[in-house]
Amino acid sequence: MINRAELRAKIGEIVNSTPLVDIHTHLFPPAFGGMMLRGIDELLTYHYLVAETLRYRPEKTEEFWRMPLVAQADLVWETLFLERSPVSEACRGVLTTLKLLGLDTSAGALAEYRDFFGGLSPEEHVDLVCQKAGIKAVVMTNDPFDPEERRFWQEKYPVDRRFLAALRLDVLLNKWPEAAAHLQAAGYEVDPGMTGRTFPEIRRFLEEWDRIMNPLYLAVSLPPTFAFPEETPRGRLLENVILPFCRESGRPLALMIGVKKLVNPALRLAGDSVGRSRIETVENLCAAYPENKFLVTFLSRENQHELCVAARKFGNLMPFGCWWFLNTPGMIREITGMRLELLGLSFIPQHSDARVLDQLVYKWDHSRKELARVLTEKYEDLAATGWQLPEDAIRRDVEGLFFRNFQEFLGISL
Repeated sequence: MINRAELRAKIGEIVNSTPLVDIHTHLFPPAFGGMMLRGIDELLTYHYLVAETLRYRPEKTEEFWRMPLVAQADLVWETLFLERSPVSEACRGVLTTLKLLGLDTSAGALAEYRDFFGGLSPEEHVDLVCQKAGIKAVVMTNDPFDPEERRFWQEKYPVDRRFLAALRLDVLLNKWPEAAAHLQAAGYEVDPGMTGRTFPEIRRFLEEWDRIMNPLYLAVSLPPTFAFPEETPRGRLLENVILPFCRESGRPLALMIGVKKLVNPALRLAGDSVGRSRIETVENLCAAYPENKFLVTFLSRENQHELCVAARKFGNLMPFGCWWFLNTPGMIREITGMRLELLGLSFIPQHSDARVLDQLVYKWDHSRKELARVLTEKYEDLAATGWQLPEDAIRRDVEGLFFRNFQEFLGISL
């Protein structure tokens, strides 16, 4: 009979030591200068903590945005860490990061934390975080409509090989008039009414940026009202340009569905919310385009069971991650357990969605703990049947979840 204590210890060791690919982040490499966010002040002013701070101090909302970054961080620290216990996941994440980077969290010495991060070069910082988080590579979010980012790509700045590209389509698909004006200014023969050479010219735009970025996939964040098919500019662009391009290039399309933008505009980036989406949208896409591949994550908890069931029906659908408001230990346990029970090991359990480099440390530390907990439960159930669980089988399974499933779905090797 298998020793369950030994099994738990072995699963924990394998989960914690297996390197991973973070398939969706908002990170940038050192070559991208100020677009690379790092350090304690960026951690503290991440929009999760901003929203939490302004719950306690709503009267400070307008003043907050006029403050310099350091003053904003000071207010967050005072409000969430000194005036009350920092029990939220976002607060705990800051403390986990500091601890795992070797800093003393018991003293609450904000000045010392600033000195520590200030002493690291960007390159040293990336090396340290990747080592602590067990990261092989991260996939960025790359927007060709962003003038600051576009400059780095067009001037061929060297990109750290651990930072891989994903071509973001939000402006093109969700803000067509803005995208059309941008494309016209860049010399593309497009028309806001989508007549003439509009579709071939957008295809030319995608092909050019595909060559520049070499993205692993194309991606878009979508509202809960997203439907397919739909008689809208977004629907027409998907049918006439995006889906044919993805199919012919072999690039998956990543759909991140369920975000309601700026329900409270006063909070800026912290003002987005969540809504339930329609699974029929994904089913329609997968059925109508069987040669296309779709990476899909929903923001609403209520969509998670539907997504699992849909993935059982379509081999071209890959569920991934516990996104944004679902990236909390309780939700990770629930969603990962359900996916294991319905899909076996044929999904991608997590991505960090990190915007600040240091967030990789806590998001993956916390996610690894929950994944180890859920896997231990499932493996103990297997062991109770008499099924043998050699170490190499467990390691194979964890590697699949952490990077092989992604590689095989894309048909690449990282």
